[in-house]
Amino acid sequence: MEESVSRLLTEELIQKALSLFAATEQEPKKLGDFENYAFEVYRNGIPFVLRLTHSSHRSKNQIESELDWLNFLSNQKVNVCRALPSINGNYVEELVSEDTFFFACLFKKANGKNVRTEDFNDTLFYQWGKLVGEMNHATKNYQKPVHITKRPEWDEEDLNLIEKFVQSDDKEVIEKGKALLQQIQELEKNPDSYGLIHSDVHSGNFFVENGKIEVFDFDDCSYHWFASDIAIPIYYAVWFKMAFDSKEERSEFAQNFARQFLKGYYEENYLDPYWIKQLPLFFKLRDLTLYSVFHKKEDLSKASERLLKLVSDIKNRILLDEAIADLDFELIIKEIEKVKK
Repeated sequence: MEESVSRLLTEELIQKALSLFAATEQEPKKLGDFENYAFEVYRNGIPFVLRLTHSSHRSKNQIESELDWLNFLSNQKVNVCRALPSINGNYVEELVSEDTFFFACLFKKANGKNVRTEDFNDTLFYQWGKLVGEMNHATKNYQKPVHITKRPEWDEEDLNLIEKFVQSDDKEVIEKGKALLQQIQELEKNPDSYGLIHSDVHSGNFFVENGKIEVFDFDDCSYHWFASDIAIPIYYAVWFKMAFDSKEERSEFAQNFARQFLKGYYEENYLDPYWIKQLPLFFKLRDLTLYSVFHKKEDLSKASERLLKLVSDIKNRILLDEAIADLDFELIIKEIEKVKK
């Protein structure tokens, strides 16, 4: 989290948020502080997650629309961690900090535990795909209430504006990024291929218990192509497990992951195979987004060798117009056809 935001999150403010959600039984345990502050808290002996979001990151309206969709999915029996109201009956509580705000929300804590890359296996990939397919299928029936602000379109996120975060001498990266965004903007949108998606279903955003996946962290949800919700899990599974391996090794792993993931996905939601062939565009978009994130959030002059290598590899892929991994689309589509039958 940026230092300018961190200094605004006082102990007094945290305690006020805890009181508003009746979660004062134990000392809060910090779970994360990258884009939001997340704490494990307790109410009636049950663990929940308290999230504090600074107004520089999201508006109150944006968070309310996130939680409305999240709870819609929960009501549709999709296994997600729903939001819960405060003692005032509000899903979002506004807390003043100097001339800014923090917005507090409470969520069900996921059952089970997080997945390590050494735990990756075909059964997990298949269940992962089923859950994303369930979300994409359910969202086709989502109707935004009149009083709820619409979540952003994919290209309204500031992280797509790479020129805001990188040095001006990164001119070629900026131009490559703009060309990619233009290419994606020209893709067709229709209700069977485009809608409100999670946008970040990687293994750090779900827990697993007895083989059942439960998803959380809907902070990045936006209107996007369903293909992006497929590309992101593949991208991050490759990146987390073998970022420094050869492209051939990454591609071999990605091929198997995609095959198992899409078996599960197509049992829950049908997507024209045309969109599977567009996955490389969304792999490249994630590279562009991460490049912006690292320049926004990290002081790269003080970064570790590992982080510098990751950022350098992303930059090289952007400049070469390459995806993190290659896929054999014909083989994958043949597998999809088997699921359809």
